[in-house]
Amino acid sequence: MDNKIYSSKYLTRAGILFFLAGLIILMGIITAEAYYPSTPAYTTHNSMISDLGATEPPNSVITQPSATIFNLSMILTGILILAGTFFLVRYNKNKIAMVLFGLLGLGVLGVGIFPGNIHPQHPLFAMLTFISGGLAAIYSYRLINSTFKFLALILGLITLFFLFTNQIFTPVLGGGGLERWVAYPIIIWMIGFGGYIAGVSSK
Repeated sequence: MDNKIYSSKYLTRAGILFFLAGLIILMGIITAEAYYPSTPAYTTHNSMISDLGATEPPNSVITQPSATIFNLSMILTGILILAGTFFLVRYNKNKIAMVLFGLLGLGVLGVGIFPGNIHPQHPLFAMLTFISGGLAAIYSYRLINSTFKFLALILGLITLFFLFTNQIFTPVLGGGGLERWVAYPIIIWMIGFGGYIAGVSSK
């Protein structure tokens, strides 16, 4: 088999896996929110995304089926990102990408395994997800050969900007709103990046 054709299959698989990871985590959050009961109240302004799995101690609240949907979505997403990272590295042997993308997958996986009521594991994995996700989006600028690389760079910078200026914007957006400004750019980038590299490999 032609080595170029064979290696392009690695890129195709990576692209599909990253796209699916972004899609599953987004739809998992939406579905868990849809099933969250009216009591206790869950709002985008005040509630953290991870509250869908479990709220923070000492008086943690776990609601079903939202908790199961959210946690399983995170676990599956983490596995897909790690698998996508494996195929991406098989294609281009980029060690920096391997570290950043791998840490992102590990962070998301940890968020699912250790819900919000488990400390200090959950906040550590959540922070790992946000930092590595923002850096992965920024670094993907070097892996993209189209104008999408500028969008990837902007999305990564948005994540890190809101992550490290949280004390300024929390009073305005609320804790939940701020966290979404940190997390959603990573999800959008993941879907776009996955679609991009899958499309490139098809050429």
